[in-house]
Amino acid sequence: MCYEESIISSTNTMELEELEEQEPVSPNGQYFSSNVISLSVLAVWEIEIPINPESQTISLLKNVFLPISPRFSSIMVENNGKKEWKRVEVKLEDHVKTPTFPSGLSLESYDKYFDDYISKLLTERFPQGKPLWEIHIINYPTSNAAANVIFKFHHALGDGYSLMGALISSMQRADNPSLPLTFPSRQRSESKKENFVTKTFSGFCNTISDMWSGTLKTMNGDVLTPIRSGNDAIEFRPATVSTMTFPLDQIKSIKDKLGVTVNDVLAGMIFFGTRLYMQEINQSSSKADCTAMVLLNTRIMGDYVPIEEMIKPNSKTPWGNRFTFMHVPIPKLTELSNPLDFIWNTHKIIKRKRNSLAAYFNSRLLEIVHKFGSREACGKYIHRTLKNTSMLISNLIGPVEQMSLANHPIKGLYFLVGGGPLGFEITMVSYMGKVRVAFKMEKGVIDPQKLKSCMENALQMILNDSHQHICR
Repeated sequence: MCYEESIISSTNTMELEELEEQEPVSPNGQYFSSNVISLSVLAVWEIEIPINPESQTISLLKNVFLPISPRFSSIMVENNGKKEWKRVEVKLEDHVKTPTFPSGLSLESYDKYFDDYISKLLTERFPQGKPLWEIHIINYPTSNAAANVIFKFHHALGDGYSLMGALISSMQRADNPSLPLTFPSRQRSESKKENFVTKTFSGFCNTISDMWSGTLKTMNGDVLTPIRSGNDAIEFRPATVSTMTFPLDQIKSIKDKLGVTVNDVLAGMIFFGTRLYMQEINQSSSKADCTAMVLLNTRIMGDYVPIEEMIKPNSKTPWGNRFTFMHVPIPKLTELSNPLDFIWNTHKIIKRKRNSLAAYFNSRLLEIVHKFGSREACGKYIHRTLKNTSMLISNLIGPVEQMSLANHPIKGLYFLVGGGPLGFEITMVSYMGKVRVAFKMEKGVIDPQKLKSCMENALQMILNDSHQHICR
């Protein structure tokens, strides 16, 4: 994929001199946009100052955003039973939404309006006949920011890594726009080299075990617990969104002491905090078998690379939906002796599952179902797999420095996944030396304040035990 020059008219539409040959929608793009399931990604930018003037958004879109990818000026069309991308004129005003709230309210009241607005966005599907993205400018103060900008993308356009790269390429560094944004290193912890024969044999066994357990999980699903209601059509039910911020230095300190990865620490902390919450709500539920679906980037990558690298031919970090998932059993409180066991256990499970071809065979299975069945059948399979899981975990990395959007400093950011049939989704992103964790929960099922309290307790207990561990 490459950059393309666009011709913008004075009426804020992108006029195409001639329509290019239509390109096929990727298999994942078709699965994520079926009648059964329609996934979207929401990125929330918290702005330090009120957005003024809002017209700058149109200029930024047509001069910077639209040229990034032809997908942003394309719609999905059906051609002989196959979905293809078709270039169209883009009426930018149709994609920029500026809701009106009552004036003169308290921050708490605007928080409620904002939460309700996000809940609605998470459940709404994109209208047909327009490119699959929107920008929502919430120019009212909340407890976290003077204004908010919400970017909503259909998942068929790309995964979180691609879309984050697209957004960041439209931003500037707040302290010095002439300098590039930098990103944290994605170095992995060193591991002992295994004998080739041993690794191959264990990989074969892991693959068989993961395929069998994954199939059973898709067919049968987790039991009902305080974090999983089992309600039908969860993707259309109101959602509650809550966020927490953790210092990245604390997470890295634990990582270094235990010899694991940042993701191991975050996932282990979330598993521990979730079990503490389940135990507080229902003592017996802490012993229930629960599974998390953990999303993994499949790109060959070290450090994060900007959009310019993603769009190069044969890029090692290409644009698109380049991710897979693994089922990770959530450890039980009764099985582990201390909080650090949650991190070591998570590290061990993810390392073992990486030495497995189950994710590869799952992709091949979907291709077979698509070839001999239909994309709707694939959509049903993905929908059932998600619905039968207790939680979803996904993470991204953001810049080390503060960004600005058209000279508006961005105070914080987080992202969410909409349209999925799960009642509990957790997403994480690093930014300015902090990790922002967002919880999307089925409204009325999970208590946000109690969950946040359990997560805070989990991190504190892990910090205390990691300090004692290094002092031994």
